[in-house]
Amino acid sequence: MEMTSKETVVHNPLGQAGEALHTSVRNPVIPGFAPDPCMIRVEDTYYIANSTFEWFPGVRIYESKDLVNFRLSAEPLDREELLDMRGISASEGIWAPDLSYADGCFYLVYTVVTNQGRIKDMDNYLVTAKTVQGPWSKPVYLNSSGFDPSLFHDRDGRKWLVNMQWDYRKGCGPECFTGILLQEYSVREQRLIGSPVNIFKGTSLGYTEGPHLYRKDAYYYLVCAEGGTSYEHAVTVARSRKLEGPYEVHPGNPILTSGEKDYLQKAGHGSLCETEAGQWYLAHLCARPLPGTKSCVLGRETAIQEIVWRDGWPWLKSGGNSPKEFYEVPGKLHVMPEYRLSGVRREYVFEDDSFWRDFQTLRLPHTEVDYSLSARPGWLRLLGENGICSRFRQTLLARRQCDFCFTAFTEMEYEPECFQHTAGLILRYNEENLYYLYVTYDEEKHSTMLCAASIYAGEYRLMEEVMTQGPRFVLGVEVWEREAQFFYRKEGKKILIGGEFDVTNLSDDFTYGFTGAFVGICAQDLREHKKCADFRRFVYDGSGK
Repeated sequence: MEMTSKETVVHNPLGQAGEALHTSVRNPVIPGFAPDPCMIRVEDTYYIANSTFEWFPGVRIYESKDLVNFRLSAEPLDREELLDMRGISASEGIWAPDLSYADGCFYLVYTVVTNQGRIKDMDNYLVTAKTVQGPWSKPVYLNSSGFDPSLFHDRDGRKWLVNMQWDYRKGCGPECFTGILLQEYSVREQRLIGSPVNIFKGTSLGYTEGPHLYRKDAYYYLVCAEGGTSYEHAVTVARSRKLEGPYEVHPGNPILTSGEKDYLQKAGHGSLCETEAGQWYLAHLCARPLPGTKSCVLGRETAIQEIVWRDGWPWLKSGGNSPKEFYEVPGKLHVMPEYRLSGVRREYVFEDDSFWRDFQTLRLPHTEVDYSLSARPGWLRLLGENGICSRFRQTLLARRQCDFCFTAFTEMEYEPECFQHTAGLILRYNEENLYYLYVTYDEEKHSTMLCAASIYAGEYRLMEEVMTQGPRFVLGVEVWEREAQFFYRKEGKKILIGGEFDVTNLSDDFTYGFTGAFVGICAQDLREHKKCADFRRFVYDGSGK
């Protein structure tokens, strides 16, 4: 199962009289690509929802009983009738989901972006479910005026949608973020009613987005993301005694942002959550650049900070506004081994469908036709379809890179018949930045070939090719921070291929995207969409052993 990885340090282990036990938990709490966290509590369980962009299923929801051990609990948009992303570009798709709970029901609102150019196409939807595992309802269309919607449930039972407003007339920068819109949602009519009102135009940081509304004591609190999604990202707060405003800004804004030397960079896009005991926490996105670089290949991750309230405002308990590497939770707790994601070895054998918890596909759901476990028991059969640059139907499944240094390899059987038959191991960020070790056939050489290739900033390059024999192959990649190396095994020996290559392009910072690096397996048939490849196992090892 896909779980989080953290280190814990237990203070006061003897539990001396008068001293409370606390556990320090290391951030990020959800490592690897896990951006835009929305955290809520329902009774004794905490939930965090993350964006997924072009990766399917849409939205990932983690749950925890203790704010230490998190596990993937649900992927709500798991059917084509709920989400069809064929044709969208990389880093479009699902943006900034908001999870809430009221009246015995989970509410999930989210944006589907189909064009993120200057004149954006972005539709906001709502789905509901009695349990977080679903089934989730068919989407209710809300609006298209901007992205990052969230649903606020007021004490009187009325429900309100807030989302940022995008004004393409003003350009492409912070000037296009023209404020936070508020509009009532009718459960009975399943639509927005009344007219939207711009309740907050943001602070001088600009790029006002990611709104979440809360009500505490006599105030409504509006938590926003500002400063853009890169190294100037931040969390700001404003409050008002009236829902419609006017909103006064926090005297210490931004309440969270990263300093140049902070362990966690790009801190921003936060949401508040109160525990049963009355403590408050802020879940937020962050990123960790490779040492000595500005390249965050793991993507934007989820971290947590403890919050205290002073003079009617939320502040970081640690003081200042820098994100901290550790946060504290009450009690003597431990991270269970099965809840780790980074720093561990995972071997996936394709005997049942349990491996899917850690993997995702691109833009469309997997089917028994494309990804078959029954065609050859004990193996996963991939049907080759479109090429590795397709935005429509790729047969590719991959998991997040969660470690700066890791090894991954796969064992497969494949008998290609032409150069248009390819299958193998892929390390990728998007269609324009990837590395591919694959098996194919060269008709002129009358030989099966093993090829290492790259697409760097959209330019394809064959790094090396060698003649080989099949049908069984073991293909792998080793990544150590900014460098990587493909390898294969022949007669039990490890043989390098393609030379070392730089992976700093597999990051938001190189591509101006919003996801992270993935590693996985895939197959293509550019001749007839018929040729299959069989995979016996896939191993991801971030343990460093």
